[in-house]
Amino acid sequence: MPVKADRKTDFDYKPALFWFGLASLVWITFLLYAGGFTTTIRAGMAFLDWPLSNGSINPEGWLENRDMAAEHSHRLLGMVMGLLSIGMCVLAHLSKAAPRVRSMGNWLVGLVIFQGLLGGLRVKLDQLNLDIDHNLYAQSFAVAHATLAQLFLCLLIAFVISNSRSWIERNAGFAQQPRSSLSTWGLLACAAIVLQLIVGAIMRHAHAGLAIPTFPLTPHDTLIPPVFTFEIAIHFAHRVGAVVVTAALVAYCVRIWKEPAARAALLKSSIGLLFLLLIQVALGALVIWKVRNEHVTTLHMLNGAFTLALCWSMTYRSLKSKLDRTSAASDARNPAAKGEATSLGHTVQA
Repeated sequence: MPVKADRKTDFDYKPALFWFGLASLVWITFLLYAGGFTTTIRAGMAFLDWPLSNGSINPEGWLENRDMAAEHSHRLLGMVMGLLSIGMCVLAHLSKAAPRVRSMGNWLVGLVIFQGLLGGLRVKLDQLNLDIDHNLYAQSFAVAHATLAQLFLCLLIAFVISNSRSWIERNAGFAQQPRSSLSTWGLLACAAIVLQLIVGAIMRHAHAGLAIPTFPLTPHDTLIPPVFTFEIAIHFAHRVGAVVVTAALVAYCVRIWKEPAARAALLKSSIGLLFLLLIQVALGALVIWKVRNEHVTTLHMLNGAFTLALCWSMTYRSLKSKLDRTSAASDARNPAAKGEATSLGHTVQA
């Protein structure tokens, strides 16, 4: 006698889609490093035009000039990321992946296009092109560009996890449904990291990385600077943010360890998260002690992205039951979507 298919069997595991997404996740690591390195060495205006570089996709001498190599490599890596996003979206639709996955594919394409436009506006509205006495416009778009890169990374991670065998067939690694408060703690931790990354982006683009040139104390042997300028204030806010992020991540991990279901599923990830946090603190200190060494500074930015990525992946996994309930409710309101899922799962027999 036929029985109604369980929702997790309606859309089966598609290895090609998962591995395509995972390869894109590896690619974005190089893109993030290239973007961070370009900002660190202040090479964002190595070319005054956009989307071409000196009027060409292969500008003369770009491999021999460090600033040009950094900026043009970033542009080329971003172009490939755009093509990969289109590929993931098309494959998700052709393979009839779950509606949530197809929706994320659409968002990936939309966000990567918007990200490219933000990068272009950062160049077009620079003071070198506008001939003005300030660079507020370009810096604002640069910060937005850096922030959206982190949000795009989170969406890509959700796409990959949603296409994994663990998510589709094994309830994202959870033997039983975790408490709803677990995902709340995770979302708060992710929000703290995102805010810290935004403050860090403002600091970097304001060239305030050494506004307080000593660590952990100020040159006056105090924790709080006795005098504030914008540069000192944003730098100090970044240090305070580090304390807030540390507290949020430790609290999240403690919450995981206290719940048996969460501990069984996320113990290794939580240990890895705290390890990345320690590395981030060490790299932050080295940025000051090594007088903003370009590689240390870029690794500090990249490790911050890794920390957000891991924290978000843990949080997203804990949200599976809630997301499935939301999708089921949406199907109940949308007979067409419900019929699609049923037609894909109708072969399940008693």
